[in-house]
Amino acid sequence: MRVGITGHIGLPDEVGEQVRGLLAEQLKVYDVRDLTAVSCLAEGPDSWWARAVLDVGARLEVVEPATEYRDGFPAEHHPAYDALLARASEVHRTGMMFSTSEAHQAGSEILVDLSDELLAVWDGLPARGYGGTADVVAYAHGAGVPVTVLWPEGAARSLPDPRTRTHTHTHTRSHSHSHSS
Repeated sequence: MRVGITGHIGLPDEVGEQVRGLLAEQLKVYDVRDLTAVSCLAEGPDSWWARAVLDVGARLEVVEPATEYRDGFPAEHHPAYDALLARASEVHRTGMMFSTSEAHQAGSEILVDLSDELLAVWDGLPARGYGGTADVVAYAHGAGVPVTVLWPEGAARSLPDPRTRTHTHTHTRSHSHSHSS
């Protein structure tokens, strides 16, 4: 079972802790002997899911949206990104050089196409920029890939920081539920 992940970056610490708990609970649904996480390794939910899956002995495949993708993350995320990438059983690339919204969406489409199910750490709100979580969920629905939305009850994503990348994701929903197209 290949389970991809998409979700908002830049979550407040309290929401991040709740999301980690939801991901840990969701992990119990799968047979880890047959589980492969598919992730772009962005900070937040992407990396948390990848780490959780590896920690239980399952596999990780990474999608790299652009050659310069890692450079778009804060320096604090680089060690986690590098460590997870080093443990990937396979790396898929878009072939794009620059880490643009178009590259992020292309990477997410590859991720969805590789997945049997998509986990979306998503508050249900529209994307704040092309290639955001809502766009990935919409693509998954169109591709017929089941989506399980995970969002802590009553949580809110943070406001975008104008100094950060434009592909910051955010959303608000509680408990988990599944959608199939």
